[in-house]
Amino acid sequence: MRLPIALLSVAVSAVLLLPPGAAAADPVAPPTPAVRDFGNGPERSEEAAGVSERAEALRAPAEEPFRHAPDRDRGYPRQTLLPVPAENPADASIKLGLVPYHGIAPRLNDLQKRSRRVSVEVIGRTHQGRDLYLVTVTAPESRAEAREQDRIRERIENDPAAAARDRGLAKKYKAPIFVNGNIHGNEWEGTDASLRVIEELATSTDPKVADLLGRTRLYLNVTANPDGRFNGVRANGAGFDLNRDFVTASQPEVRAMRQVMIDTQPVAMVDLHGYVNGTLIEPTTPPHGANYEYDLFIRNTYANGLGMEAAVKALGHTPEADGVFPPQIPFRDSPEGWDDWPPIFTPQYAPFQGAVASHTVEIPLRVNGSDYTNLPAEELRRRSAINTEIAAAAIRATHGFVRDRRDQLIADQIEVFRRGAAGEPARTVPLGIVPGFGPEDVYTTTYPRAYVIPAGAGQRSATAAARLVDHLVANDVRVERARRSFALNGKTYPAGSYVVDMHQPKRGLANVMLEPGADISPRVDAMYDISGWSHALIWGATVDTVTTGSLRVSGEPVGAAAPTGSVPKAPGPLALKVTDAKEVLALNELLAQGVAVTWASDGTAIVPAAARAAARAVSGTYGVAFTPAGPATGTPLSPVRIAAAVSADELFTLRELGFAVTPVSTAVLNAGFDWSDIDVLFVSSGLSHAALNPAARAALDGFLATGGVVTRGGTGATFNAAAGLLTATAVAGRGDANGVVRVTSSAGPVGNGSPEHSFVYSPRWFTGLGPEVTVEQSYAADGPLVSGHWRPNANGTGGQDAARNQAAVVSGRDERGAAVVLFGTEPMFRNHPKGLFPQVARALYWSASVTAPAVTTP
Repeated sequence: MRLPIALLSVAVSAVLLLPPGAAAADPVAPPTPAVRDFGNGPERSEEAAGVSERAEALRAPAEEPFRHAPDRDRGYPRQTLLPVPAENPADASIKLGLVPYHGIAPRLNDLQKRSRRVSVEVIGRTHQGRDLYLVTVTAPESRAEAREQDRIRERIENDPAAAARDRGLAKKYKAPIFVNGNIHGNEWEGTDASLRVIEELATSTDPKVADLLGRTRLYLNVTANPDGRFNGVRANGAGFDLNRDFVTASQPEVRAMRQVMIDTQPVAMVDLHGYVNGTLIEPTTPPHGANYEYDLFIRNTYANGLGMEAAVKALGHTPEADGVFPPQIPFRDSPEGWDDWPPIFTPQYAPFQGAVASHTVEIPLRVNGSDYTNLPAEELRRRSAINTEIAAAAIRATHGFVRDRRDQLIADQIEVFRRGAAGEPARTVPLGIVPGFGPEDVYTTTYPRAYVIPAGAGQRSATAAARLVDHLVANDVRVERARRSFALNGKTYPAGSYVVDMHQPKRGLANVMLEPGADISPRVDAMYDISGWSHALIWGATVDTVTTGSLRVSGEPVGAAAPTGSVPKAPGPLALKVTDAKEVLALNELLAQGVAVTWASDGTAIVPAAARAAARAVSGTYGVAFTPAGPATGTPLSPVRIAAAVSADELFTLRELGFAVTPVSTAVLNAGFDWSDIDVLFVSSGLSHAALNPAARAALDGFLATGGVVTRGGTGATFNAAAGLLTATAVAGRGDANGVVRVTSSAGPVGNGSPEHSFVYSPRWFTGLGPEVTVEQSYAADGPLVSGHWRPNANGTGGQDAARNQAAVVSGRDERGAAVVLFGTEPMFRNHPKGLFPQVARALYWSASVTAPAVTTP
């Protein structure tokens, strides 16, 4: 059992405000328990994205996407003369005495000149177009030696049984280590610590360092978030927390990190963060991810955690002298609250790519937020110097750990892949495998024999299926496409169906994406972040689970999903059913071209025969399938122009879907806003009706006579009530409740065609519905939560039982004429639930067009 007292902490302000060299007069109180940032906090309810002085950061990404193609036919060093950005005194890191973004490339160019141990590659570009630098530090290798390293790495993954039998493999293989710095932009010092360690290793004349670099390759992503580093904010240039994006990979920075981990296959990784005092070093508290080979993982991660703890202690910092508390290890020091359940974080994703020791490290002294604004530069620089020293110690300790435990780490990585390829059952971790590992730490899963993503009539959405397949392949999950029809568990699948054979090295990653997940509410009181995310349930595709049986399918490996677009040969108007995000994109492109589209009440877009060439073009671009359109009644649809008081992830998603979006907020409306170019107001964050001045309210009332409104969450529900829109009382579930839920949808304009599952965070439902209100979607009567965490509040309210059969999404017309949709679910959360995006689009199309006169297509 763990120690009963949690030492996880944030800094004690009285200690942190000590001037340099000062000592506390009285004994320093122990720090209070630390918690991670709330997963659905103010940035998704109180702050409207895109309207601040940093609004430019939330615009569309650079036109030309960056594609990194590593040159594997070269030895080391693989040196690149990096372009040097122009100096910019506005870089937020300068105030802390740290290296600004424009100063990184010159340092790396200089180190490449000075040392053949250092290689630098540009592995991608950020949302705002800044280069991402990967540094490799290792002993020089000839082309033949580098090829041999590649062959060994590939053998470990592709033939792990043979690799396990090869007693000489570990002696020949340079163990890979991955260090990720500065993924949160205003947690700066991981970058500076990485640069310090690179220079030490590059210039050292110590024979022990030469020996170390002959046995390892150290890969350092120097700054994972250059946009955030420059701007002094946590998020990237699109407003995303990159350390929540790994199973979605919506952002270019995350896709670059993912590819690095696939290409390098590290045995150990460290992700450098701030700020928790004392220094927080994983492993984590329960619940633990059920798809890891946790017996291998916890032994190595705890051992390296202890080593990093010792290295930080050896620096000699104390609370009394400089405000630094002793390090803490959540697994050892706290019962819950800092878990490794969801694979959305870098250190929780890395094990699926082979890391058998993986850590978040939170350095201690806060220099961001109000401290950055209010403290003297001298104090901030004192803190950043200590933080850099501690982060560097963590890197050095991990490097040494891999040196000392290299053979075992390589053997354990091989064993992870061997168990997957052999299809062995998941292992239950023995109690006491490390000190303190008890029943509360035991989480396991049952791997199915396979997953099938059907083709043909059994598939809800061919475009969604193709997206899911491409996502799996991008994560290095192996997928095959059936050459001919086959039968599994008594069900026949047509040729072209996709099969994910769970006898594969990275089965853990395949399963963590495709399994439904679990309701872990009974086991822990609170979670660090999201607890359910199933791609199979909320990405819009039909996915069948094959639990047992023989898998005899004639298939071919998939590098990319097969094309899905089609246009019927028969003449006449065409129908496009909007059930996937790609269909939304295609429809919005047709509207932008001026095609006269009719929006039918069942959520189908009718395209005139005269626009067949345009339909054929978008069909090829987006992979959407048109069908012949029979007679239908609907309303003319024009490009939907949205005024959006929304969170950054929603703004990103709406624009990604091809909508024209103008960000607004309370302040924007109060300053005078021209509603003449707006069709729909979307409210979820940063807009208070009560705070509008009389002129702004009058202008809004004028808009509501013809315009539409879509809202989400608590801010949206409050706006609905204050504006007197729909007669509906919003009931709040527990604030941190989240996960995948079962829903029942109606045949209404929004609910029709929706998936059987949705996603919630801080869920809401609607009661006291007026006669003008239609229930579009309800939480399942037999209990909504499939996977995630949803407990009631302490007073018994807000639990999932209270949500049974309650309205989750409603629509209606208010007395002024506005068409209104209220969401109690989270259909665009962090750009993840792809299968729910069309529901949002249908809400926008309906609310924008329903006031127009109906027309009938022949």
